[in-house]
Amino acid sequence: MKEIFDVIIIGGGLVGSAIARELSRNKLKIGVLEKNLDVCYETSGRNSGVIHGGFAYDVGSLKAKFCIEGNTEMEHVAKELDVQFIRCGKVLVGNTSEDMEQLKRTIAQGEKNGSVGLRIVDYDELHKLVPAVVGKFAMFSPNSGIIDPFNYNIALAENAHENAVQYFFDYEVKNIKRVDNIYEIMTNNDIFYTRWVINSAGLGSGKVSEMLGIKGYKVIGSKGDYIVLDKVTGALLPMPVYPVPSNTYMGIHVTNTIDGNVTVGPNAEIVDDFAYYGVSQKDMEYLAESASNLWPHIYKSQYIRNYCGILPKWVDDNGKIQDFKIEILDDIAPNAVNLVGIESPGLTSALPIARYVVRLINEREKLIPKDNFNPKREGIVHFEKLTDEQRSKLIEKNPDYGELICRCEKVTKAEILQAIHNPLGVKSVVGIKYRTRSMMGRCQGGYCQMRIVQMIEEELGVKREDIMYNKSGANMFYGKVREDV
Repeated sequence: MKEIFDVIIIGGGLVGSAIARELSRNKLKIGVLEKNLDVCYETSGRNSGVIHGGFAYDVGSLKAKFCIEGNTEMEHVAKELDVQFIRCGKVLVGNTSEDMEQLKRTIAQGEKNGSVGLRIVDYDELHKLVPAVVGKFAMFSPNSGIIDPFNYNIALAENAHENAVQYFFDYEVKNIKRVDNIYEIMTNNDIFYTRWVINSAGLGSGKVSEMLGIKGYKVIGSKGDYIVLDKVTGALLPMPVYPVPSNTYMGIHVTNTIDGNVTVGPNAEIVDDFAYYGVSQKDMEYLAESASNLWPHIYKSQYIRNYCGILPKWVDDNGKIQDFKIEILDDIAPNAVNLVGIESPGLTSALPIARYVVRLINEREKLIPKDNFNPKREGIVHFEKLTDEQRSKLIEKNPDYGELICRCEKVTKAEILQAIHNPLGVKSVVGIKYRTRSMMGRCQGGYCQMRIVQMIEEELGVKREDIMYNKSGANMFYGKVREDV
């Protein structure tokens, strides 16, 4: 007899995992289909990691509403899910009279959206907030903040899994049809049957929408490149620094991270290829030159990595970027929730979006709450961030905390072992990286990567030729360079 889910969610990124978590408060059989080997390999893990203040979006839009809601609750959510969130504030820096007028318009829009505390700061106050910045004045947003997007996505997924949601990795949706009120979802590995389907496929949302019979959505990719700077620069940047925004683009900025690095970017390039994540030398030079006008501490000697992300923007026939689209079209695709154009501020808005999706379903089918839903998730202890006394107690309890595997980020054997045995069953090398920050330091895994691969092999009993770096086909090894002596 075929297994029938109550809900299948297509996409395990931040929004998909947030939906899974919120739906798991109810008595439902839920599955998440993720085409990658982990939950944060695409847009959800390739962004600035900023919790936005809600002032940059059109008044009355879902983007504005959900951004304010998500920002307001972030301390509570971070505590529940055991992720670090810093409400450090943010400045939008200007120099000209035109800049001042744009910032005043931005404040007015933000206040209509529900942003609080927005104000203009003069030269002296700006340089007290960010001493190393270049600029004459700024708009200060005290409620903006930063978070680790990898850890947040993983935390949402692990909490959903703790509440009985099943995750299926390396399952790419190929076709969908509805037979006798049940959706048949065909993937590269199996067929799934479900009463409800939720399209949270991000970059693939346009294709999945077409599979559901919902036509006409044009989703374009906006590719943004970034440079990652070494932690020695982090002390010079206490909060994100942005230029004065245009109507559709926040501009190239510099952002402090939870772990002390600085990111430079992004630019914005419209692309058709949603799978290419290369960053050219020309783009890196452009990022550095542009951002140095705001924060002149960007030196090649401090570059440790680059990366890029692609935002799925829904546009109309004239190319104008649209609001989030979250809908149920009962006459075309009953029992299907369709999410299109979930881009920035999707990180900030993930849980409000999820609750909205649950409300749409509940309007059509009365959901029955669980008595045993657990909203809390316990993450991996990060040894580096503990006091000496806390470290000593951990080592006494578990000697594996006394052995460093990643020297740059000071990640211990105990942390790597916890990551290898993660609740979601992720086995890729990058999966360990995202959970521990190993391989993210100055040497980018030059010292620790092979040791981690060996630990995966030994702990999980898998052949080294079967260990993937980040996706199917990205094998770490294809054989031996030489025979054992």
